[in-house]
Amino acid sequence: MPLRNLFLDFNAFFASCEQQQYPHLRGKPVAVVPVKADTTCCIAASYEAKKYGIKTGTPVYEAKKICPDLQIVPARHRIYIEYHDRLIEAIESCIPIDKVYSIDEVSCTLIGKQQEPENAIALAKKIKETIYKNVGGYLRCSIGLAPNQYLAKTATDMQKPDGLVVIQEKDLPDILFSLKLNDLVGIGRRMEPRLRKFGIDTVEKLCKASKSTLRKIWGGIEGERMYMQLRGEAVKRPPTHRTTVGHSHVMSPEFRNKNGAYAVLHRLLQKAAVRLRYMHYTAGTMSIKVKYLNGKKWRNEISFPHTQNTLSFIEAFEKMWSFYPETREKPIAVAVTLYNLLPENQFTLSFFENYEKTKSLHSALDFLNKKYGYGAAYFAGSHEAVNSAPMRIAFTQIPNVELEDDDIESNQ
Repeated sequence: MPLRNLFLDFNAFFASCEQQQYPHLRGKPVAVVPVKADTTCCIAASYEAKKYGIKTGTPVYEAKKICPDLQIVPARHRIYIEYHDRLIEAIESCIPIDKVYSIDEVSCTLIGKQQEPENAIALAKKIKETIYKNVGGYLRCSIGLAPNQYLAKTATDMQKPDGLVVIQEKDLPDILFSLKLNDLVGIGRRMEPRLRKFGIDTVEKLCKASKSTLRKIWGGIEGERMYMQLRGEAVKRPPTHRTTVGHSHVMSPEFRNKNGAYAVLHRLLQKAAVRLRYMHYTAGTMSIKVKYLNGKKWRNEISFPHTQNTLSFIEAFEKMWSFYPETREKPIAVAVTLYNLLPENQFTLSFFENYEKTKSLHSALDFLNKKYGYGAAYFAGSHEAVNSAPMRIAFTQIPNVELEDDDIESNQ
């Protein structure tokens, strides 16, 4: 069974970008946060900070207590995207990239002599050297080499930072036994209890379970895929299709009230509509969500004829917002999601909407925002939050800087 896949995972990516960009942060514990407020959480931590137990999700007030010298840095997503693009270029100078899974994860296919262990290891080292020379020494990565993409990704988590782990057929399954169940992709908070009900509480027991048992636990074909992946077999998956477009934002203190939440949601909705049109989709359902400081949530949802018209979305949003409860609870985060998507060439035009007229309007607005930065032209409902909710990187979504950049000056 040859080494078919090379998977690359950048270590503490946001924090590493900060240290590469700003030398005064190097060698110091760094936490990247969405906004500078003690009530928010860390979204990334440097390895110097991780030594104190600080990680993604650690509340800022707690992180400060653990490490008084912690450098708190507001996230600068534009910088992370620029480094991502440079890293992609560096990797592709060594080997073509099959798929970019997220801002800090990519997968490559090994072919021919590249599949031989010595050559695969040499290639991995070449990638590391190229990144060091062309991008910077603080952008360290862990590389996994394995017979399939699943095991190659698993290998990247087995040695950090700056790791290089090879999993060959002769190593299986013993090399996996030191891992915890939740170290494996596909085994989260819900799946782990289900495995335990079947007496599977270690990776060793998981690897020894039959294909039929895993199919029963997973409730279908995904269990068989897990069985095959753990044995190094190449597993083909059906192509995925986009199902949602949305944005979320943890609000800074001045927006943590009803009017602030409304304005930020309005801005997020307008940004989502721009992305929807850019991807040539229409949406038939929208949801909005507000999370309060005490952990409680309020959510509403509405369906409508498929559209990509921002004005139609705003009308639907206003209907939902009219049900927002009178409460003393402080909103801390908001989210808007457009789903029930259809490609724009597959939906039926509405009798009640002048499609060509609204399309021309939004094309003009989108052009202005693309040329001068998002926020150059917008609908008034988001006016109070026009400088809030800037471009953000989601787990699997890398923003298009040309489309979503908020920095007007940089686009002039």
